[in-house]
Amino acid sequence: MKSPKSMIELSKSLKSLYIKTAQKLKASDRRQFMAEVVKGFGIGGQTLAERELGWNRRTIRKGMKELESGEPIIDAFANSGRKRIEEKLPHLLEDMKSLVDPQSQTDPSFKSTRLYTRMTSSEVRRQLIEQKGYRDGELPSNETIRRRLNELGYTLKRVIKAKPIRKIPETEAIFQELEKINTKADNEPNTLRISIDAKVAVKVGEFDRGGKTRIPTISLDHDFAEAITVTPYGIFLPQYNELFLFFVTSKLTADCIVDLIENWWQRVKHRFNHINKLVINQDNGRENHSRRTQFMKRILDFSSSSNLNLRSFSLSPLKQEFAV
Repeated sequence: MKSPKSMIELSKSLKSLYIKTAQKLKASDRRQFMAEVVKGFGIGGQTLAERELGWNRRTIRKGMKELESGEPIIDAFANSGRKRIEEKLPHLLEDMKSLVDPQSQTDPSFKSTRLYTRMTSSEVRRQLIEQKGYRDGELPSNETIRRRLNELGYTLKRVIKAKPIRKIPETEAIFQELEKINTKADNEPNTLRISIDAKVAVKVGEFDRGGKTRIPTISLDHDFAEAITVTPYGIFLPQYNELFLFFVTSKLTADCIVDLIENWWQRVKHRFNHINKLVINQDNGRENHSRRTQFMKRILDFSSSSNLNLRSFSLSPLKQEFAV
Protein backbone atom coordinates (compact mmCIF):
# COMPACT_ATOMS: atom_id res chain seq x y z
CA MET A 1 0.00 0.00 0.00
CA LYS A 2 1.30 3.46 -0.94
CA SER A 3 2.04 6.08 1.68
CA PRO A 4 -0.62 8.76 2.06
CA LYS A 5 1.98 11.36 1.20
CA SER A 6 2.45 9.79 -2.22
CA MET A 7 -1.23 10.23 -2.94
CA ILE A 8 -1.03 14.02 -2.59
CA GLU A 9 -2.96 16.00 -5.16
CA LEU A 10 -2.08 19.61 -6.05
CA SER A 11 -4.80 22.15 -6.60
CA LYS A 12 -4.51 24.63 -9.44
CA SER A 13 -3.90 27.53 -7.08
CA LEU A 14 -1.14 25.63 -5.25
CA LYS A 15 0.56 24.59 -8.49
CA SER A 16 0.44 28.18 -9.69
CA LEU A 17 1.97 29.38 -6.41
CA TYR A 18 4.86 26.88 -6.61
CA ILE A 19 5.60 27.66 -10.25
CA LYS A 20 5.52 31.47 -9.88
CA THR A 21 7.63 31.37 -6.71
CA ALA A 22 10.28 29.19 -8.39
CA GLN A 23 10.36 31.54 -11.41
CA LYS A 24 11.06 34.55 -9.20
CA LEU A 25 14.02 32.86 -7.48
CA LYS A 26 17.46 32.45 -9.08
CA ALA A 27 20.29 29.93 -8.99
CA SER A 28 20.81 28.19 -5.62
CA ASP A 29 17.75 29.77 -3.95
CA ARG A 30 15.53 28.42 -6.70
CA ARG A 31 16.99 24.92 -6.53
CA GLN A 32 16.72 24.74 -2.74
CA PHE A 33 13.11 25.93 -2.83
CA MET A 34 12.26 23.23 -5.36
CA ALA A 35 14.01 20.59 -3.20
CA GLU A 36 12.09 21.71 -0.07
CA VAL A 37 8.78 21.45 -1.92
CA VAL A 38 9.61 18.00 -3.32
CA LYS A 39 10.66 16.72 0.11
CA GLY A 40 7.20 17.69 1.35
CA PHE A 41 5.62 15.56 -1.36
CA GLY A 42 7.24 12.41 0.07
CA ILE A 43 7.84 9.26 -2.01
CA GLY A 44 7.55 9.93 -5.74
CA GLY A 45 7.81 13.64 -5.15
CA GLN A 46 10.28 14.21 -7.97
CA THR A 47 8.02 12.43 -10.45
CA LEU A 48 5.02 14.45 -9.24
CA ALA A 49 6.94 17.75 -9.48
CA GLU A 50 8.14 16.94 -12.98
CA ARG A 51 4.64 15.98 -14.16
CA GLU A 52 2.58 18.66 -12.42
CA LEU A 53 5.01 21.58 -12.11
CA GLY A 54 7.34 21.00 -15.06
CA TRP A 55 10.46 20.99 -12.85
CA ASN A 56 13.60 19.25 -14.02
CA ARG A 57 14.71 16.26 -11.90
CA ARG A 58 18.41 17.13 -12.27
CA THR A 59 17.75 20.60 -10.90
CA ILE A 60 15.80 19.11 -7.99
CA ARG A 61 18.60 16.65 -7.15
CA LYS A 62 21.13 19.48 -7.25
CA GLY A 63 18.95 21.37 -4.78
CA MET A 64 18.81 18.28 -2.53
CA LYS A 65 22.63 18.19 -2.40
CA GLU A 66 22.73 21.87 -1.51
CA LEU A 67 20.27 21.29 1.36
CA GLU A 68 22.33 18.39 2.67
CA SER A 69 25.69 20.21 2.47
CA GLY A 70 24.41 23.60 3.46
CA GLU A 71 26.58 25.14 0.76
CA PRO A 72 25.42 26.39 -2.65
CA ILE A 73 26.92 24.73 -5.71
CA ILE A 74 28.79 27.29 -7.85
CA ASP A 75 27.71 27.15 -11.49
CA ALA A 76 30.75 26.94 -13.77
CA PHE A 77 29.19 28.47 -16.87
CA ALA A 78 32.49 30.16 -17.74
CA ASN A 79 34.06 26.74 -18.24
CA SER A 80 31.43 25.61 -20.73
CA GLY A 81 31.27 26.26 -24.46
CA ARG A 82 33.98 26.58 -27.08
CA LYS A 83 37.16 28.42 -26.13
CA ARG A 84 38.19 31.54 -28.01
CA ILE A 85 40.72 30.84 -30.72
CA GLU A 86 43.32 33.17 -29.16
CA GLU A 87 43.43 30.89 -26.11
CA LYS A 88 44.37 28.01 -28.37
CA LEU A 89 46.69 30.16 -30.50
CA PRO A 90 48.04 32.84 -28.13
CA HIS A 91 50.15 34.63 -30.79
CA LEU A 92 47.43 34.72 -33.44
CA LEU A 93 46.25 38.32 -32.84
CA GLU A 94 49.81 39.66 -32.80
CA ASP A 95 50.60 37.85 -36.04
CA MET A 96 47.44 39.22 -37.65
CA LYS A 97 48.36 42.78 -36.63
CA SER A 98 51.87 42.38 -38.03
CA LEU A 99 50.38 41.40 -41.39
CA VAL A 100 47.65 44.04 -41.51
CA ASP A 101 49.48 47.10 -40.09
CA PRO A 102 51.66 47.74 -43.19
CA GLN A 103 48.50 47.67 -45.33
CA SER A 104 46.44 49.98 -43.12
CA GLN A 105 45.75 53.67 -42.79
CA THR A 106 43.92 55.85 -40.28
CA ASP A 107 40.51 57.36 -40.79
CA PRO A 108 41.17 60.17 -43.34
CA SER A 109 38.48 62.34 -41.72
CA PHE A 110 40.18 62.01 -38.28
CA LYS A 111 36.72 61.67 -36.74
CA SER A 112 37.40 58.22 -35.26
CA THR A 113 40.22 55.92 -34.23
CA ARG A 114 39.14 53.40 -36.85
CA LEU A 115 41.83 51.85 -39.05
CA TYR A 116 41.23 50.90 -42.66
CA THR A 117 42.95 47.91 -44.26
CA ARG A 118 43.19 46.77 -47.85
CA MET A 119 43.44 43.08 -46.89
CA THR A 120 40.38 40.86 -46.76
CA SER A 121 39.94 38.18 -44.10
CA SER A 122 40.64 35.40 -46.63
CA GLU A 123 43.90 37.12 -47.63
CA VAL A 124 44.92 37.47 -43.97
CA ARG A 125 44.26 33.77 -43.44
CA ARG A 126 46.35 32.87 -46.50
CA GLN A 127 49.23 35.07 -45.32
CA LEU A 128 49.12 33.48 -41.85
CA ILE A 129 49.76 30.12 -43.49
CA GLU A 130 52.42 31.32 -45.95
CA GLN A 131 54.32 33.80 -43.77
CA LYS A 132 53.65 32.79 -40.18
CA GLY A 133 53.73 29.01 -40.56
CA TYR A 134 50.22 28.19 -39.35
CA ARG A 135 48.53 25.03 -40.56
CA ASP A 136 45.25 25.27 -42.40
CA GLY A 137 43.51 22.89 -39.98
CA GLU A 138 44.38 24.90 -36.84
CA LEU A 139 43.27 28.30 -38.13
CA PRO A 140 39.68 29.49 -37.67
CA SER A 141 37.32 30.27 -40.55
CA ASN A 142 37.43 33.47 -42.61
CA GLU A 143 34.38 34.73 -40.71
CA THR A 144 36.15 34.34 -37.34
CA ILE A 145 39.22 36.15 -38.66
CA ARG A 146 36.97 38.93 -40.00
CA ARG A 147 35.39 39.38 -36.56
CA ARG A 148 38.81 39.46 -34.87
CA LEU A 149 39.99 42.12 -37.34
CA ASN A 150 36.94 44.23 -36.51
CA GLU A 151 37.59 43.77 -32.79
CA LEU A 152 41.15 44.98 -33.32
CA GLY A 153 39.80 48.10 -35.03
CA TYR A 154 40.56 47.18 -38.65
CA THR A 155 37.79 47.48 -41.21
CA LEU A 156 37.71 47.27 -44.98
CA LYS A 157 37.64 50.55 -46.90
CA ARG A 158 35.48 50.96 -49.97
CA VAL A 159 37.51 51.46 -53.13
CA ILE A 160 37.51 55.13 -54.14
CA LYS A 161 36.70 55.80 -57.76
CA ALA A 162 39.42 57.56 -59.69
CA LYS A 163 38.58 61.21 -60.29
CA PRO A 164 39.96 63.40 -63.06
CA ILE A 165 42.41 66.10 -62.11
CA ARG A 166 40.49 69.36 -61.89
CA LYS A 167 43.43 71.61 -61.31
CA ILE A 168 47.04 71.39 -62.47
CA PRO A 169 49.90 73.81 -61.79
CA GLU A 170 49.30 75.51 -65.15
CA THR A 171 45.58 76.05 -64.52
CA GLU A 172 45.81 79.64 -63.32
CA ALA A 173 48.06 80.65 -66.21
CA ILE A 174 45.72 79.01 -68.73
CA PHE A 175 42.65 80.79 -67.41
CA GLN A 176 44.45 84.10 -67.24
CA GLU A 177 45.37 83.73 -70.90
CA LEU A 178 41.79 82.80 -71.79
CA GLU A 179 40.56 85.86 -69.93
CA LYS A 180 42.82 88.06 -72.04
CA ILE A 181 41.62 86.42 -75.28
CA ASN A 182 37.95 86.73 -74.29
CA THR A 183 38.34 90.38 -73.29
CA LYS A 184 40.04 91.16 -76.59
CA ALA A 185 37.27 89.35 -78.53
CA ASP A 186 34.54 91.23 -76.64
CA ASN A 187 36.20 94.55 -77.57
CA GLU A 188 36.50 93.77 -81.27
CA PRO A 189 33.44 95.13 -83.15
CA ASN A 190 33.54 92.41 -85.83
CA THR A 191 33.96 89.50 -83.40
CA LEU A 192 31.25 87.55 -81.60
CA ARG A 193 32.09 85.29 -78.67
CA ILE A 194 29.90 82.30 -77.85
CA SER A 195 30.10 79.65 -75.15
CA ILE A 196 28.78 76.17 -75.91
CA ASP A 197 28.19 73.26 -73.55
CA ALA A 198 26.00 70.22 -72.92
CA LYS A 199 24.44 69.15 -69.62
CA VAL A 200 23.64 65.75 -68.15
CA ALA A 201 21.00 63.82 -70.08
CA VAL A 202 17.56 63.69 -68.46
CA LYS A 203 14.99 60.93 -68.83
CA VAL A 204 11.55 62.22 -69.75
CA GLY A 205 8.74 60.57 -67.82
CA GLU A 206 6.65 60.63 -64.68
CA PHE A 207 9.65 60.33 -62.40
CA ASP A 208 10.18 61.69 -58.90
CA ARG A 209 12.99 64.26 -59.14
CA GLY A 210 12.67 65.56 -55.59
CA GLY A 211 10.13 68.23 -56.45
CA LYS A 212 7.08 69.19 -54.39
CA THR A 213 3.46 69.75 -55.35
CA ARG A 214 0.27 70.65 -53.54
CA ILE A 215 -1.67 68.24 -55.73
CA PRO A 216 -1.36 64.52 -54.85
CA THR A 217 0.82 63.07 -57.60
CA ILE A 218 2.02 59.52 -58.17
CA SER A 219 5.34 58.97 -59.96
CA LEU A 220 6.94 55.88 -61.46
CA ASP A 221 9.34 53.96 -59.23
CA HIS A 222 11.58 52.73 -62.08
CA ASP A 223 13.37 54.34 -65.03
CA PHE A 224 11.94 52.20 -67.78
CA ALA A 225 14.18 51.54 -70.79
CA GLU A 226 11.71 52.96 -73.30
CA ALA A 227 11.71 56.40 -71.66
CA ILE A 228 12.91 59.25 -73.87
CA THR A 229 16.30 60.74 -72.96
CA VAL A 230 16.89 64.44 -73.59
CA THR A 231 20.29 66.16 -73.50
CA PRO A 232 20.18 69.95 -72.95
CA TYR A 233 22.67 71.84 -75.12
CA GLY A 234 23.22 75.56 -74.78
CA ILE A 235 24.77 78.36 -76.85
CA PHE A 236 25.42 81.41 -74.70
CA LEU A 237 26.30 84.93 -75.86
CA PRO A 238 28.13 86.58 -72.91
CA GLN A 239 28.16 90.06 -74.50
CA TYR A 240 24.36 90.00 -74.88
CA ASN A 241 23.53 87.76 -71.92
CA GLU A 242 21.43 85.56 -74.22
CA LEU A 243 21.03 81.81 -74.02
CA PHE A 244 19.81 79.57 -76.83
CA LEU A 245 18.80 76.18 -75.48
CA PHE A 246 18.39 73.02 -77.55
CA PHE A 247 17.10 69.61 -76.44
CA VAL A 248 18.70 66.67 -78.19
CA THR A 249 16.97 63.29 -78.17
CA SER A 250 19.69 61.54 -80.19
CA LYS A 251 23.28 60.92 -79.14
CA LEU A 252 25.36 64.06 -78.79
CA THR A 253 28.00 63.53 -81.49
CA ALA A 254 30.41 65.83 -83.32
CA ASP A 255 27.93 66.08 -86.22
CA CYS A 256 25.11 66.92 -83.81
CA ILE A 257 27.07 69.75 -82.19
CA VAL A 258 27.97 71.39 -85.50
CA ASP A 259 24.39 70.94 -86.74
CA LEU A 260 23.17 72.88 -83.68
CA ILE A 261 25.69 75.67 -84.28
CA GLU A 262 24.73 75.91 -87.95
CA ASN A 263 21.03 75.93 -87.06
CA TRP A 264 21.60 78.65 -84.49
CA TRP A 265 23.63 80.80 -86.91
CA GLN A 266 20.97 80.59 -89.61
CA ARG A 267 18.43 81.91 -87.08
CA VAL A 268 20.52 84.83 -85.79
CA LYS A 269 22.88 85.83 -88.60
CA HIS A 270 20.56 88.62 -89.75
CA ARG A 271 21.34 90.33 -86.42
CA PHE A 272 25.08 90.02 -86.91
CA ASN A 273 25.77 91.13 -90.47
CA HIS A 274 28.86 92.95 -89.20
CA ILE A 275 30.37 89.79 -87.66
CA ASN A 276 33.11 87.98 -89.56
CA LYS A 277 34.73 86.10 -86.69
CA LEU A 278 33.43 83.71 -84.02
CA VAL A 279 35.38 82.96 -80.83
CA ILE A 280 34.08 79.74 -79.32
CA ASN A 281 34.56 78.81 -75.66
CA GLN A 282 33.92 75.11 -75.13
CA ASP A 283 34.89 72.20 -72.95
CA ASN A 284 37.39 69.52 -73.91
CA GLY A 285 34.77 66.84 -74.54
CA ARG A 286 35.37 63.75 -76.58
CA GLU A 287 32.89 64.89 -79.23
CA ASN A 288 34.45 68.30 -79.94
CA HIS A 289 38.14 68.39 -79.06
CA SER A 290 40.75 69.39 -81.63
CA ARG A 291 41.78 65.78 -82.33
CA ARG A 292 38.26 64.74 -83.25
CA THR A 293 38.62 64.60 -87.03
CA GLN A 294 34.89 64.55 -87.76
CA PHE A 295 34.32 67.63 -85.62
CA MET A 296 37.23 69.45 -87.28
CA LYS A 297 35.90 68.58 -90.73
CA ARG A 298 32.39 69.74 -89.94
CA ILE A 299 33.49 72.97 -88.25
CA LEU A 300 35.73 73.75 -91.25
CA ASP A 301 32.77 73.20 -93.61
CA PHE A 302 30.69 75.54 -91.45
CA SER A 303 33.42 78.19 -91.55
CA SER A 304 33.54 78.01 -95.36
CA SER A 305 29.77 78.07 -95.88
CA SER A 306 29.18 80.93 -93.45
CA ASN A 307 32.26 82.97 -94.43
CA LEU A 308 33.27 83.20 -90.80
CA ASN A 309 36.69 82.93 -89.22
CA LEU A 310 36.46 80.57 -86.27
CA ARG A 311 38.73 80.42 -83.26
CA SER A 312 38.00 77.90 -80.51
CA PHE A 313 39.41 77.68 -77.00
CA SER A 314 38.88 74.87 -74.54
CA LEU A 315 37.95 75.87 -70.99
CA SER A 316 39.48 72.65 -69.69
CA PRO A 317 42.64 72.87 -67.53
CA LEU A 318 44.27 71.02 -70.41
CA LYS A 319 44.20 73.92 -72.83
CA GLN A 320 43.35 73.28 -76.47
CA GLU A 321 43.06 75.84 -79.22
CA PHE A 322 42.38 75.75 -82.91
CA ALA A 323 41.56 78.33 -85.55
CA VAL A 324 39.98 77.94 -89.00
